[in-house]
Amino acid sequence: MSTSQQHQPSPTVRYEVRDGVAVIRLANPPVNGLGDTVRAGLASAVARAAADDHVGAVIVVGEGKGFCGGADLRQFGTPAATADPTLPDVLTTITHSPKPVIAAIHGFALGGGLELALACHYRITHRDAKLGLPEVNVGLIPGSGGTQRLPRLIGAAAALRLIQQGTPVSGARAAELGIADDCFDGDPLGAALDFLRTQVNTSVSGPVVDSLPPADAAGVDFDAARRTVRPSTRNGLAQLTAIDAVETATRLPTAAGLAFERAAFLGLLRGPESAALRHVFFAEKTAPRLSGVPPVSARPISRVAVVGAGTMGSGIAMAFANGGLPVTLIEQNQDALTRGTALVRKTYESSTAKGRLTETQARDRIALIEPNLDLDAAAEADLVVEAVFEDMGVKKEVFGKLDAVCKPGAILASNTSRLDLDQIARATSRPSDVIGLHFFSPANIMKLVEVVRGEATADDVVATGLTLAQQIGKIPVLSQVCEGFIGNRMLTPYRREAEFLLEEGATPQQIDAALQAFGMAMGPCAMSDLAGLDIAWAARKRLAPTRPKDVRYSRVADTLCANGRFGQKSGAGYYRYEKGSRTPVPDPVVDEIIRTCAAEDGIERRTITDEEIIDRCVLALVNEGATLLGEGIAQRASDIDVVYVDGYGFPAFRGGPMYYAEALGLDVTLQKIRDFENVHGRTWTPAPRLAQLVDAGRTSF
Repeated sequence: MSTSQQHQPSPTVRYEVRDGVAVIRLANPPVNGLGDTVRAGLASAVARAAADDHVGAVIVVGEGKGFCGGADLRQFGTPAATADPTLPDVLTTITHSPKPVIAAIHGFALGGGLELALACHYRITHRDAKLGLPEVNVGLIPGSGGTQRLPRLIGAAAALRLIQQGTPVSGARAAELGIADDCFDGDPLGAALDFLRTQVNTSVSGPVVDSLPPADAAGVDFDAARRTVRPSTRNGLAQLTAIDAVETATRLPTAAGLAFERAAFLGLLRGPESAALRHVFFAEKTAPRLSGVPPVSARPISRVAVVGAGTMGSGIAMAFANGGLPVTLIEQNQDALTRGTALVRKTYESSTAKGRLTETQARDRIALIEPNLDLDAAAEADLVVEAVFEDMGVKKEVFGKLDAVCKPGAILASNTSRLDLDQIARATSRPSDVIGLHFFSPANIMKLVEVVRGEATADDVVATGLTLAQQIGKIPVLSQVCEGFIGNRMLTPYRREAEFLLEEGATPQQIDAALQAFGMAMGPCAMSDLAGLDIAWAARKRLAPTRPKDVRYSRVADTLCANGRFGQKSGAGYYRYEKGSRTPVPDPVVDEIIRTCAAEDGIERRTITDEEIIDRCVLALVNEGATLLGEGIAQRASDIDVVYVDGYGFPAFRGGPMYYAEALGLDVTLQKIRDFENVHGRTWTPAPRLAQLVDAGRTSF
């Protein structure tokens, strides 16, 4: 095929004419994001094709691994993001092209990438491509026609599912829905040329989605959709706005709908929720990066062993099986192993029943998990994860045995949530191969993994932990060794303030309600009941000899445990629980325990406001986070935010505790902490890092 002319309308867009067909290539790696130069190049190329009498049709394709990944988030907040032409203007130009425009999609068409395709007259897609509008995941809605054109094309019900959930569909499914006109295998440009030759009349302009009537609202209840968005939903405001926009597409002409959508998009873009969610998005992308060491290759991991088939061990085994890795699940007695394998099977059967997995997928994953009663079965594993009882003596014994059994170069990992990894490593002859992999329960579902680096852990072992976590769909955050690592160390002062507030006059239900209204997934009292009060009690007893005698200490949680109130597992904790129910019920017995502890410790009770509850609990997190950041326990402040958003239910729309402090103002944060120090003493001594930053006039960590 001859090429009659070539042109480059911008540094990121290429243009050529092949036998009367204008081919516009997006060339802005890594995902052909719609930055300023792409938008300018597209507008110029489409106008050039429209003015060329030798051009009968236009094909838009993406270079590299995909069609277009949408807006260039790297430019958000910069002049380039708002530079002319805007994306809506470019898409209007495409829609009004007198010559048919075909979007040839491979790899992905996401966000603005799919909106670009919707503005074209025809869309063809590789059957394995991913098409979607994921803007709600960063607190936005589609802002360039997605909420108006997609409902007109496929109906409001199907469009709302895609837009509100923000999850992509395959190219094959997109064709079934009516998003795409055809599917192909192989080369997108070749497929587009074939489609053009066989199915497009180039003597007339192509079909325009904008000319369709308002979208069909059959099968969708917009009010019911709004009720599905809970207050704690991380992107709740964006979801509600998306529902409003799609409903608008069923009522207004296209032009009015597009104006509504754009105004709603810009409102979200300028708002604090989307800014926080974009911070979390980039923080999650940054967290796996190992800083401060030369680049190093990860060790190959082709087989894993998990020691301990309890709830956590079984969950970890499923996490690796979900990532396609064969796992040996090892337990020391048959009853425990049987319970573990039964839990695995039940979990996968439940996922199948809910439509999350096919029967074949569930069967394949179950087959990857091989139960075994012999620790020697770990001999061939490239990685062994210990998930036994949280006791230093038990863990050191297991690691000593693994040291003798495992092959050279195998990585030995502990799932400990707070014990000293360096002590565990010293129970082996290979401390450089020992690492912490702290999964969060349920391990097969929760995204966060704290990768804990010991004093002797080798760089390539750390790199392996970070890389492997990503390979199995987790978000890893690196921590150095300290009591509780990042998450549980910060949880200690958070719970401390909740317990102090109880003694001073609050109730468990007031504290939980205030923090849930702030956006926490659960309040601290209900969360403790769910996790089990006995776990933290054991840690407090272990640390009791090191606790300063002159620092205030609440005995409320200890007293609950001494009375056999361990939370949901015992039917009573901060709340009581009816048999078979997880619903917390306020209990006068707890109120009496709190009053007694307060009286014995000379605490004067008073009226506590919700504002004080939020400030004391959240700023306790912030102050401890700033302390461990200054100690080098975390690599970055944004890593701390990832730990709390993805592991502890901190509201993503507030960006995490460290981002929250920046949004509040580090100077305001420091002053509040100093005010608490004046009233409550040295538990509120400001973190040196925070004070230094404020003194230097800094506004971020």
